[in-house]
Amino acid sequence: MTAREPASHASASERTASSYASGFYRRFLALLRKEVRQVLRDKSNLAVGLLLPVALILLFGYGLSFDVKHAPIAVVMEDQSPTAREAVDGLRGSDYLAPVFVSDMSEAQRMMRSGSVDGILRVPMDFSRRLNHGDARVQLILNGVDSSSASTIEGYVNGAIGIWAQQQVDRGGNKPLATGSVEVVQRMWFNEAAESRWYLVPGLIVLVLTLVGAFLTSLLIAREWERGTLESLFVTPVRPLEIVLSKIAPYLVIGAIDLLMCLLASHFLFHVPVRGSLVIIVMVSMLYLVVSLLLGLFISAVVRNQFQASQVALLASFMPALMLSGFVFDLRNTPVFIQIVSQVLPATHFMALIKTLFLAGNHWPTIMWSVGILTLYAVVLTVVTRAQLRKTLE
Repeated sequence: MTAREPASHASASERTASSYASGFYRRFLALLRKEVRQVLRDKSNLAVGLLLPVALILLFGYGLSFDVKHAPIAVVMEDQSPTAREAVDGLRGSDYLAPVFVSDMSEAQRMMRSGSVDGILRVPMDFSRRLNHGDARVQLILNGVDSSSASTIEGYVNGAIGIWAQQQVDRGGNKPLATGSVEVVQRMWFNEAAESRWYLVPGLIVLVLTLVGAFLTSLLIAREWERGTLESLFVTPVRPLEIVLSKIAPYLVIGAIDLLMCLLASHFLFHVPVRGSLVIIVMVSMLYLVVSLLLGLFISAVVRNQFQASQVALLASFMPALMLSGFVFDLRNTPVFIQIVSQVLPATHFMALIKTLFLAGNHWPTIMWSVGILTLYAVVLTVVTRAQLRKTLE
């Protein structure tokens, strides 16, 4: 009996462990099946889990680029000698620069102000004469709105001129040139201090108004649908347009306060110059805020679920405003498809407008074009949001 007791105790413990293990796997597999069914049933979670990483990979892989390629440069040839033309021929064969030869400085300056070119390279009339004395100079004027791109373009121009000078040394003419004998005199437009904050802070206004507008209002109607409070509006005489206006009114006030804080911070904390009209800046910012609020409200009316609405708003408004609006990098360096997509976004047009107003001043063609597009967005979103609410309320 004494010898059998340890054996019986051992077999009992083995049966207990085996029973516990089999019970664990049964419960685990049952929970696993339930979670898999729930994920497959919830299409929004599945879409976020699968499509969002793909979107981020594509956006970062194709949309995010700090390289400057085919940057347009206006070239003013005041010296028409063959030597002067040889000096700038290196710009033609570069994948990074796209020289545009113009007749005079006034035309080049007009192109710079309109944003058609990123810089001006001026070859003065005495270039050849001074080259013979070893102190030739060319003038490079850069658009400093994007200080990072301006610095890159400066490096490309210096490199092209330097290669030409080195080739002259290698040829060993009657009077060989010393490397660096052609001096590039650089000047920055719109951002004389080459401060990246001057470029980034105006763009932050776009991101803040996008976040306050589209992301927050995307939860409004969806929240009422989930709580059932929207059904009480069925028996009231209110109109869909009245609902739209009442929903966005409080957030207009919040957005106006945020805009005021951004403007105060840009002036007193970051010392960003405001070269355009402050009244126009406030008016176009409020117009863009209305567009963002209407976009969020439309998403909320269509989706009717807070979680899904927040995810859609993130993908449709804030992420594109951050990645595809020109906030971080020059969109002209991205593939054509990305450029086309970016032009569909209201944030892209407001980003270009707010930076122009801050750093370049009141350029009316840019103002009228961007305001017209934002107004069109506001009208279209008002109509489609009102129509969506009419379907549910009437």
